[in-house]
Amino acid sequence: MAAKKLQIALYWGAACGGCDVAVLDTNEFILTVGEAADIRLWPIAADGKYQDIEAMADGELDLSLFNGAVRNSENEHIAKLLRRKSKLLVAFGSCAHLGGIPGLANLTSKEDIFATAYLGNASIEPGNRTVPHPKTQVNGHSLEIPAFYRRVYRLSDVVDVDYFVPGCPPEPSQIKNVLLAVVKGELPPKKSVVGASERTLCDDCARRKTEKKVKRFYRPWEIIQDPERCLLEQGIVCMGPATRSGCGVRCPNSNQGCRGCYGPAPGVVDHGAKFLSAISSIIDSKDPKEIDAILGTLPDFIGIAYRFGLPASILQRRHGA
Repeated sequence: MAAKKLQIALYWGAACGGCDVAVLDTNEFILTVGEAADIRLWPIAADGKYQDIEAMADGELDLSLFNGAVRNSENEHIAKLLRRKSKLLVAFGSCAHLGGIPGLANLTSKEDIFATAYLGNASIEPGNRTVPHPKTQVNGHSLEIPAFYRRVYRLSDVVDVDYFVPGCPPEPSQIKNVLLAVVKGELPPKKSVVGASERTLCDDCARRKTEKKVKRFYRPWEIIQDPERCLLEQGIVCMGPATRSGCGVRCPNSNQGCRGCYGPAPGVVDHGAKFLSAISSIIDSKDPKEIDAILGTLPDFIGIAYRFGLPASILQRRHGA
């Protein structure tokens, strides 16, 4: 008698779709998934309807991978629906885990976002004052679209999450490990960050490290870098000292600074604050004016330090946003 197939779902919230592509990047392993599991919902790749999920018994799904942040009412509805129908719900990728790049919208307001997208957009008709509303009457019919929330939330802000898989996107090897752990019943303790280590990225980086003393910061294209030397020592912004490892040091190995997509290192309360401490410690000056000048060579700091985790930070959002 054949073993009962796992029942799984994948959902795409406020995100770019890269996490879904990362699942496909497991290549032929996706065929193994197809042998072991029935995919009941995967909007980017398989035909499935919300009402099909709603008709299921609670807990009928063995596993749901939810990627993307919660930006609107549809995202929240599906998060709560999948939570109810799933034995295991996984925050899959940086956006579900920490809020991700969509979370940077917490630096501004809903009104300013709408003004930029619908009123001040160069591609629309001059003088247009039309913005989306959740409910609109069109030719005698009621048209309803998701309500756009005032801020961006992590998945764990709206539902209980069993596991977290970091990365923008997660490594295909992580995805394999998560699915195989479910198939084999070899799951780590609940609330674990799966596919990441207990070290910082710097601990796994093979670049040569000496003394970090920086007189200015550079964008990668502004300097001919030493491919074997620590990027921060060369003044290239790298989030490695504050970031959890597990990605295989992908960005530094490609001569780019770590972006921080795996989130804060274990024990770090606020990713951006930890990185600020790291940056402050390597500035080679005691003179306040020179320190200001060195800091002035940094690119948009909050966009770097909180690129993937503003909704998960102590700040969460700009006051009034």
